[in-house]
Amino acid sequence: MALVKINCHSESLGMAISFHAIVPQSVGTSQIGMASSKNMDFYPVLYLLHGLSDDDTIWCRRTSLERYAADKNIVIVMPNVHRSYYTNMVNGLNYWDFIVDELPQLARLFLPVSTRKQDSFVAGLSMGGYGAFKLALNYPERFTAAASLSGALDSRFMLNLDDEHRIKEWHNIFGEQEQWQNSPNDLLSLLDKHSKNKTDLPKLWMHCGTEDFLYDHNVKFKNLALSNNIDLEYHEGPGDHNWDVWDEQIQNVLNWLPLNNG
Repeated sequence: MALVKINCHSESLGMAISFHAIVPQSVGTSQIGMASSKNMDFYPVLYLLHGLSDDDTIWCRRTSLERYAADKNIVIVMPNVHRSYYTNMVNGLNYWDFIVDELPQLARLFLPVSTRKQDSFVAGLSMGGYGAFKLALNYPERFTAAASLSGALDSRFMLNLDDEHRIKEWHNIFGEQEQWQNSPNDLLSLLDKHSKNKTDLPKLWMHCGTEDFLYDHNVKFKNLALSNNIDLEYHEGPGDHNWDVWDEQIQNVLNWLPLNNG
């Protein structure tokens, strides 16, 4: 496997950005940046999202992700969205536009990634778990599978914290609760909508530690999804909101992905 850092300009954000990618060694460093070549092999792609306090380096620094992915024949793209909750912020930048529209274009420009739905996956932890399910539920036609680790699946938990800074941060991201409810940011309402419309959704996978402060939120999401006959594989076990859990569970995610490497 090769670890690649790409620095470029984002039109959506109006600034220079970077993202990291793990790429199968067979691609060869001379072929990076030549992904449009007709002679290239195109690989399945996993967009792997970080949590609230992290960045695009964190998965490689805190886990053995490169080693875990060595036999998967997959490209893993890890973007940086700062503390945006993968959202077009009310007071901030358009990170949702970046993740939805621009990042896939940049990945395909620089890396040999497939454009097919059956080769496209998304996963993340905490805020990134929210982002992964938000992408899957808003754009089900783009992804075959999505996974959440300790997902912050109902971001309104921040409003219940005894922390004025975090409450202000939530409002800067989402606006007022009335703007958040029944919007593309409200995952629970999206579950209801897709159930009523019988939408063909990506397969969903989630895990949360039973000592995690977001455990109750994850159980709530799980119960609503299963009651609406959503295709969800749910796991829980002892563990807190930490990298001991996520290092173990990202291996399970990689093994669960419906890869066709034959």
